[in-house]
Amino acid sequence: MDSRLSALVACGGGVCTWREMARVAPEWAVQAACRAGRLVRVLPGVYLDATLLSRTGTEEPVLARVEPEVARRAALAYTDGRGALSRLTALDVWGLRRQPPGEPVYVDVPTGSGRRDRPPLVLRHRTGFAAEPPQVVVRAGFPVTRLDRTLVDCWPLLPPVDRPGPVIRAVNDRLTTPQRLVVALAEEPRLTDRAALRGLVERLATGCRSALEIWGHDHVFIGPGMPAFVRQAPVRIGGRTVYLDMFAEAERVDIELDGATSHGDPAEREIDLRRDALLATRGILVVRFTHRRLLANPDEVRQQTLAILASRRSSS
Repeated sequence: MDSRLSALVACGGGVCTWREMARVAPEWAVQAACRAGRLVRVLPGVYLDATLLSRTGTEEPVLARVEPEVARRAALAYTDGRGALSRLTALDVWGLRRQPPGEPVYVDVPTGSGRRDRPPLVLRHRTGFAAEPPQVVVRAGFPVTRLDRTLVDCWPLLPPVDRPGPVIRAVNDRLTTPQRLVVALAEEPRLTDRAALRGLVERLATGCRSALEIWGHDHVFIGPGMPAFVRQAPVRIGGRTVYLDMFAEAERVDIELDGATSHGDPAEREIDLRRDALLATRGILVVRFTHRRLLANPDEVRQQTLAILASRRSSS
């Protein structure tokens, strides 16, 4: 292949457009590279290094036969700089859910872009969209839709059981906030199962930080006799700040909900015991409930919590 074309393809991570090639080499050189099988047309006007194909001799579209990163570069090249990775593809780039093989490459483009779907590439034409801030940010070298919008867009595309996870993790990792999610949700009044997402965001805004905490909030630690718990309450102790899952301030009781995988490591268990002992020096009683117990015996957990709180009130 012409050395100029080789350099161009290498610079683009194996992807280049016909327009780019025409600027550095004569048309006959481009055609010769294609005839020799060195370059393969992956999308209209977009070509890639044939050595990047993971499977040959199949009826699958070329875009489905390359690694995800290459497919995403090719998809963006097809939009001529006017597109950004979106929905489940953007969620992958944000590191919140890996796209399994076979899922489309999702890209948002402005209305009137002149581009259309080329499976497995799925385009969404958005009025007023521009592939620039504040609608788009660069993540891992790719333009992607902002995270709050990405999470809202992905909600109806995921199975119901998988929907809360990325949202919870994004808030826990401080990649976004419940307040930003509220704004993004307001932009999609007809979103499928919108009420469930709104409820999840409301729980996160109160300080819930796991699916277990949300379940406990809705089914156990609410109602007559239960105080207004402060969730993720910061307490400065032992030269550091620790955050309490559910803190009853008046009773000085911290309810900790241990997930299904908690304390599998003895070292982690020891850390928790030391933390609980330090909190005891501040007059804070730590009460722990396991994932299994909370789900299997919610009424028992509720009654025991009420009894502990009542005991602390009477002794104060």
